[in-house]
Amino acid sequence: MKKSSWISIAVAASAAALVLSGCSGAGDDGGGGDATSTRACVILPDAASSPRWENGDRPALDKAFTDAGFEADIQNAQGDTAKYATIGDQQLSKGCGVMLLVDYQGAAGAVMEKAQAQGIPVIAYDRPITGADYYVSFDNVKVGELQGQMIVDGLKAAGKDPATAVVVYMGGDATDGNAKMFHDGADSIMSAAGIKPAAEPTGVWDGEKTATNFEQALTGLGGHVDAVWAANDPNAAGVITILDKNGLTVPVSGQDATVTGLQNVLLGKQTGTVWKPFTLEATAASDLAIKLLKGETPSVDKKLDDGTPYIAVTPNVITIDNVQDVVDGGDAKASDICTGDVAAACAEHGVG
Repeated sequence: MKKSSWISIAVAASAAALVLSGCSGAGDDGGGGDATSTRACVILPDAASSPRWENGDRPALDKAFTDAGFEADIQNAQGDTAKYATIGDQQLSKGCGVMLLVDYQGAAGAVMEKAQAQGIPVIAYDRPITGADYYVSFDNVKVGELQGQMIVDGLKAAGKDPATAVVVYMGGDATDGNAKMFHDGADSIMSAAGIKPAAEPTGVWDGEKTATNFEQALTGLGGHVDAVWAANDPNAAGVITILDKNGLTVPVSGQDATVTGLQNVLLGKQTGTVWKPFTLEATAASDLAIKLLKGETPSVDKKLDDGTPYIAVTPNVITIDNVQDVVDGGDAKASDICTGDVAAACAEHGVG
């Protein structure tokens, strides 16, 4: 493992945790909540947009709450807004001391309002929710900036002038507040290098739909593309299936350091992925929620544009040279990554 890299991540986590300074007592500013409840109520969005929700966030949050002596009620809406609402009603009927919500197509808003009406503080987790008491996520504009830089650097490495390159933008679902942050961060870097999107289909968080949308865009461009900004690894994987089908290899960005994403990076089909260690985000969110469950009022040093207190966790770039960092960090297993034709690439680049 590259210790300096992993240590920097740990320091970032500690810094995020230290911005919380608790003091006893609850007021009308988001502290406290239902003093009779020691339940942390969590709603995850789905299992399709990213494997992180069930494989990473659920166990990390559950352990944090139970280790602190609190009950954790963690449920997944499975990509269904109606189910999201039902879960919220069920959790609130049983009592919640704090709610931690990952929004899904705006469904979290109504649940949040019901919780706040009962004096229960709401933490928007990973995705912003207008009106939430707190927001905990990675610095999503920074995520986009890192992705945009991947594309600029990838084009230059391929001997292409970014200002004249044919670049397709494959973003995320516009109903996800993070998608705009990713897009705007990426575009700020790419546009500064002279890049203008040659095509920009409607964004989705769905690899198969992204593949279809990208194939249509590629056809419209006469089969020519120099690079693709993809907002996450599943979208990148969809793009790569079409590139493979057409015998093309171009710079492609990604996010989440999924097993498939890491494999594509090692195979040279994806320029890089933005790694957001779920343990850091889960630690920051659970530390905040536990303070609220204890009746403390945390203080946070950042705010969103709408004034929501914001804990921003720092993301990291993974390229072919440091995939091992993700393995050492516990967010992926070498045995899962280094299969089939990826095994030789793992051996070459020290992943194991």
